[in-house]
Amino acid sequence: MNYVLLLGILLILGLIATRVTRLIKLPNVTGYLVVGLLLAIVFILMDTFGYTNPNYDESLKDTLTNTNRFGSSIALGFIALSIGEEFKLSKIKAYGSKMAIITLFQALLAAILVDIVLVVVCLILHVNIAIAICLGAIATATAPAATLMVIHQYKARGALVDILLPVVAFDDAVGLIVFAISSSVAKVIVSGEAISIVTIVLIPLLEIIGSLAVGFILGYFMHLIMKFFRSRSNHIIVIIAFTLLGVGVINALNTIKINGENLEFSNLLTCMMIGAVYVNFGNSTTAPTISRDIDLMERWTGFLFTLFFVLSGASLAVSATSILESSSASTLVAAIVIFVAYIIARSLGKYFGAFIGSSITRQEPVIKKYLGLTLLPQAGVAIGMANQISGMEAFKVDNIGNIIVTVVLCATLVYELVGPLITKWSLQKAHEIPSEENE
Repeated sequence: MNYVLLLGILLILGLIATRVTRLIKLPNVTGYLVVGLLLAIVFILMDTFGYTNPNYDESLKDTLTNTNRFGSSIALGFIALSIGEEFKLSKIKAYGSKMAIITLFQALLAAILVDIVLVVVCLILHVNIAIAICLGAIATATAPAATLMVIHQYKARGALVDILLPVVAFDDAVGLIVFAISSSVAKVIVSGEAISIVTIVLIPLLEIIGSLAVGFILGYFMHLIMKFFRSRSNHIIVIIAFTLLGVGVINALNTIKINGENLEFSNLLTCMMIGAVYVNFGNSTTAPTISRDIDLMERWTGFLFTLFFVLSGASLAVSATSILESSSASTLVAAIVIFVAYIIARSLGKYFGAFIGSSITRQEPVIKKYLGLTLLPQAGVAIGMANQISGMEAFKVDNIGNIIVTVVLCATLVYELVGPLITKWSLQKAHEIPSEENE
């Protein structure tokens, strides 16, 4: 099977999955993940019976892995770009410090609680605590797609919805920064190097600032180049080109080594900055064009996100197989225990973080009670963080990368199954879904 044929099959299966999930009232992303999981199982079974990829002299499992490695970085670039577009200065001023406080509390408490719980679990199970540090950072991310789908589907309106939307938009930006710092700390733990200001503070700061600087430069050049084009097709080409440039430049920079270790600049932060610069350098004259471009990009990237989630589902099966093939029974038990602890700790962190943040900013009782429950869904950015971890050389020892990917993808399946249902229930309890929808 060649790569082009595989991509075509993945898209068709993804479309079929959306029809099935609509019948049972589940989000499309759940269907994509399940389809990818089932396809990977079929491919793994074919490999077991001796089938290999004749075009590339590799197993079908390796074909899925290579396709996912290439496609996920591009898809995540566009996901991050769309996050950056939410950082319009006028929106930030309108939301004020209250929104920042709530966002920080719910994201950081989730990270801290997961870190504490999983460090204890890892020590008890005798596995590397770098797993806990990485999963703590990943715990910050929330999936906006599932939440927005429920709001739009049931035409929800009210104070809870008004505060939920910006929190979801800003949440992943906080998560990306926490992830950049935590992954650097985890690399030091894995390598066994002595902890120093350089490895814990300076290098992570270099990676974060460098990623944002590259994004700012590319975003500004994209803004300038847009002035020379008028048509919709040319504008979307420019956006695609600069998103790919962002991903490509960061991949190139990540070949730079300091103290024998490759730097890990973040294409997520870079592409987020490209989007933020583009929307903020506009004016009242160009604002309609920018809004049009954003809408065009969201329409164009639908197929890319379908591929991303289907391949992510396949990655779950591949990662689980790798653990089965190379790990002992104790490692498998450890992965299961870590998964359960992660689900519980992250859920508690999100709920109580939102509750504390809402209490400090004196929000309405209904927001204090239900906001945290609407922040449970997790998908795209979290999967991207896990894939980025699994691709780093430092985390290929002791199945660290495979365990993290498996835990995150299993958690995504759980959160995407129950998250939208909990969000709907919360909005009903807050009386923000029209009464006819509650019956």
